Amino acid sequence: MDADLITQILFAAIKTGTPLLFIALGEVICEKSGILNLGQEGMMLMGAVVGFLAAYTTGSMGLGVLAAMIMGSLMSLIFAVLVLQLGANQVATGLALTIFGTGLSAFVGSGVVGQTIQGFAPIEIPLLSEIPYLSEILFKHDILVYLSFAITIALYFVVNKTRVGLTLKAVGENPNAANAIGIKVLQVRYLAIMFGGAMAGISGAYMSLVYTPMWVENMTAGRGWIALALVVFASWRIGRIMLGAYLFGLASIMHLVLQGLGWSISPNLLAMLPYVATVIVMVIISADHFKEKLLAPRSLGKPFDPRNMA
Repeated sequence: MDADLITQILFAAIKTGTPLLFIALGEVICEKSGILNLGQEGMMLMGAVVGFLAAYTTGSMGLGVLAAMIMGSLMSLIFAVLVLQLGANQVATGLALTIFGTGLSAFVGSGVVGQTIQGFAPIEIPLLSEIPYLSEILFKHDILVYLSFAITIALYFVVNKTRVGLTLKAVGENPNAANAIGIKVLQVRYLAIMFGGAMAGISGAYMSLVYTPMWVENMTAGRGWIALALVVFASWRIGRIMLGAYLFGLASIMHLVLQGLGWSISPNLLAMLPYVATVIVMVIISADHFKEKLLAPRSLGKPFDPRNMA
C-alpha cells in the first residue's frame, strides 16, 4: 500500500466521519446535561430532506444548511417539551421521534427522490494546501468539514474551560444540587437539547448536500445510532469524539478499500462492523455500573421536576 493510497483512505475517512462528528458533538452536549435523546436518526433525516429541499428550490447551499439546522432544532424542541415539561420517558420519546422523523422525511421528500444538486465544492486552504500529504488529508475539503473542525475546538474550550461548561456539568451530574444553588436546570437542558437538534440537522445536511449530494429515503443508514455509540466510546470527551468519528468513518469504508486491494473477505461482513459496535455499546449504555466506569453524567436519562423541590 503506497503513501498516495493511504492519503486517499484517510481523506475519505474524514469525509465519511464528518456527519458522525456533527451529530455526536450535539448528542454529547445533550447527554452532559443529563438528557438521553435517542431521536438523533429522525432529526438527522429531517435535516437532510429539508436542507436538500431548501437548496434545491433556492439554489443556495447556505440556506440549505440553515434550514436543516432550524428543522433539527424544531424536532428536538418537540422532544424537549415532551420530556422536560410533560415528564415523558426519555428513551421511549427518543425512539418515537426517530420513527416519526423517518416516516415524515420519506413523505416530505417523496417528490425529489433521486434528484441531484451541485453540492459544496472543495476549498483549498492557502499555504496549508501545499504541505505534502497532510494537505491531501486535511486541507482540501468542503466548508462543512472545516466547520466541523472549528465547532470541535470551540466546544472543547467551552466545555472544559468556561463557566458555561461547569454549569452544564453541574446540571448533568446533580440537577437537584444545581437547582438549589440557583441554576435554571430546565433552561440549560432546553438549550442543550436544541443545540443537539441543530447539530443533527447539519449532519443530515452534510449527507444530502455534500456526501451524495442527493435525497434518498433513509439515506443516513443508521448514522444517528452510531453517533450514540460513539459518545459512549469516547467517554463523553470532545477530543475523543473527533477521533472516534474518523475511526468509525474508516470502518465504514474499509470494505471498499479491501475490495480494491483484492481481499476476499465478504464486503457485507465488513460493512456491518460499525453497526455491531453500535449494538454492543447500546447494551453497555443500559448497565448502570458500566456507565459509572465510563464517566457518564450521573443523572443521564433520569427525569428532573423542579416542582418536587418545593
